[in-house]
Amino acid sequence: MKFKGKSVSVTEDLIRRRAEHNECEIFSLEEVSLHQQDIERIEHLDRWCKELRILYLQNNLIPRIENVGRLKKLEYLNLALNNIEVIENLEGCESLQKLDLTVNFVGRLSSVESLRHNIHLRELFLVGNPCTQFEGYRQFVVAALPQLKSLDGTEISRSERIRASQGLEEARRRVAEQEQEYLRRRAEEKEEARRKEAGVEEEKKERKPGFDGRWYTDINNTAPESEKNKENQELNENPKNPEEDEEQREREFWHTPCSFTPESRLEAHRHLEEKRRAKEKGKEKKPKAPRTLITADGRVLNINEPKLDFCLTEDEENNTIILDLEVYRHMDTSLIDVDVQPSYARVSVKGKPYTALLG
Repeated sequence: MKFKGKSVSVTEDLIRRRAEHNECEIFSLEEVSLHQQDIERIEHLDRWCKELRILYLQNNLIPRIENVGRLKKLEYLNLALNNIEVIENLEGCESLQKLDLTVNFVGRLSSVESLRHNIHLRELFLVGNPCTQFEGYRQFVVAALPQLKSLDGTEISRSERIRASQGLEEARRRVAEQEQEYLRRRAEEKEEARRKEAGVEEEKKERKPGFDGRWYTDINNTAPESEKNKENQELNENPKNPEEDEEQREREFWHTPCSFTPESRLEAHRHLEEKRRAKEKGKEKKPKAPRTLITADGRVLNINEPKLDFCLTEDEENNTIILDLEVYRHMDTSLIDVDVQPSYARVSVKGKPYTALLG
């Protein structure tokens, strides 16, 4: 399923900004930290940074391990707090010694056997994944990966390894049964998320933006004629407060119980992103309307935008008009611009116009 929203890609500029310690050179980069970037796909790193030894990608939105197989020198890969469900595509990481998948969604415990090819792997972290709840989890992993020295931060003793290897077939059978049950539940969760997303999209179609940019339900398109009048009457008698309506939807979003899944984690992220963008959009200053100094038919308008005191007197004896305009004390005369025409006088004070009709 797909969730709409802006995703962050791994770009050359992003990597260069994270390679300040390497003078922003990426071809010789040995360590890079791309954590908390809202990245949704691993890409380009295996082509641009082939010298990488340490790669931090924790706390992103990555659903798959991919495009790292050509990182032959990679020793430590941190993918904690992502949306990964399967351990895969690491066979080409010949030097991998430490893999951190803490708090992901790995439910296919059997996929851990793909790490048998990583003969230098010494540390593996799977704490917080669904597979750690399987009966026989630790026994299976210890037996399946004889090269491991530590699992979830606990050292593997020689006696534990012997016991695990002796019961590997039985552990594999139990794990397979639990894995199938887990995958059945995951299929249900995905279907539930799909239905929920479809419901949200349908609700958006039934709502329309109002004058303030908010979305309101268009009951005129969703109710029979007899119900329309009744609902419209109720709305007229008890008009809804848009802010209260928005707060209600916000409470429902966060307080409605749901399973902790890759879909719900992504949905929460999308929701927060929409709220953040709406807040930023609300802060944007609206452009000022252009000043109207002269109308379309050529009439000059009286304007006192700087709000200055003035006096306009007519000297009939000398056939003159005197404009006395009080400006700010100690103001530099370079901030005053005067334009006198036969029918009007225009004075600009610190960029603000004052215009007076003279006849």
